[in-house]
Amino acid sequence: MRWRTSLPQYYFLSATCLLITLEAVPIDIDKTKVQNTQPVESAKIEPPDTGLYYDEYLKQVIDVLETDKHFREKLQKADIEEIKSGRLSKELDLVSHHVRTKLDELKRQEVGRLRMLIKAKLDSLQDIGMDHQALLKQFDHLNHVNPDKFESTDLDMLIKAATSDLEHYDKTRHEEFKKYEMMKEHERREYLKTLNEEKRKEEESKFEEMKKKHENHPKVNHPGSKDQLKEVWEETDGLDPNDFDPKTFFKLHDVNNDGFLDEQELEALFTKELEKVYDAQNEEDDMVEMEEERLRMREHVMSEVDTNKDRLVTLEEFLKATEKKEFLEPDSWETLDQQQFFTEEELKEYENIIALQEDELKKKADELQKQKEELQRQHDQLEAQKQEYHQAIQQMEQKKLQQGIAPSGTTGELKPHT
Repeated sequence: MRWRTSLPQYYFLSATCLLITLEAVPIDIDKTKVQNTQPVESAKIEPPDTGLYYDEYLKQVIDVLETDKHFREKLQKADIEEIKSGRLSKELDLVSHHVRTKLDELKRQEVGRLRMLIKAKLDSLQDIGMDHQALLKQFDHLNHVNPDKFESTDLDMLIKAATSDLEHYDKTRHEEFKKYEMMKEHERREYLKTLNEEKRKEEESKFEEMKKKHENHPKVNHPGSKDQLKEVWEETDGLDPNDFDPKTFFKLHDVNNDGFLDEQELEALFTKELEKVYDAQNEEDDMVEMEEERLRMREHVMSEVDTNKDRLVTLEEFLKATEKKEFLEPDSWETLDQQQFFTEEELKEYENIIALQEDELKKKADELQKQKEELQRQHDQLEAQKQEYHQAIQQMEQKKLQQGIAPSGTTGELKPHT
């Protein structure tokens, strides 16, 4: 699963960087030794969803800004601090009128979308009389004061919001994974409670057996170590391990030839290691855990190699990392099956939260049921009154007939005798 874009332009606003779209250092590669190489220079690499609630708006703004030659040139020369500080946003005043018009329209569409979200939420809460304009303040990726114009303030806010959000994105993913594991264990234990003693023992035995089966896998190389990269060099690239060359390796795996190894390109390097532990066909292997393992591997390599913390690895950073002792003699790598995701106390606390949420949902369900029953009672009462009314009308008509009076029509007027 890919969590980050490989386009440097996308890294700019998604705060992972986009320093410059430079060509990588030329390296001679014997392409005859590389198996199944495919040209990638002309391929358009679509940026994946960042997970941000304004992801589509972010992508559209980037696409429009990329069409302006002046802004693109400034962007290529900017460093990460200039981008993150907001100084680059001032260049928006110099873009063409055509680009500004498109950006204005994008902002109006985004404001309209947010207003619809607010309205839908308020309607669901049966809340009326709220100031929608004031509620737009909760969205910090655009300037709500001027909903019709895209200004330098908007670009600055979009950059800073994406920077902040994506810096916390991995942390959020770890927290969600922990909740996922606790929910899995909670559901397993709840299921065991529904079984008799014999069935419960069978289920627990099966659980332990699957656990041991998952743990029985080949040794996983330390991510980013020479052994790990040489394995990719040999098995993925089809090259002689004795010819391993860090420069050539970097060039081969800089898929979009932008001079950097981004997070997506780094995560691709761990596929061989992950395949040692996880197989989608095996019941005992959890693919959600595999993606968590991939994330942790990437974070570890970034912490060791990405010295300026811009979330990209340059050739220089990569080569310096290969000179370290850790590259040649790394510590053993602990896979997730060797780690404890949560304590019993954390699980109990999580189960208490679940119980409270379930109680709240039950109260709401009971309240809705009461409302339904009350509406049904009122409906039945109206139906009974309607029936009584019709019966009274019929009785009156019968009395009129008995007294020789012509019956009333549908409008209550007397019908003439024929």
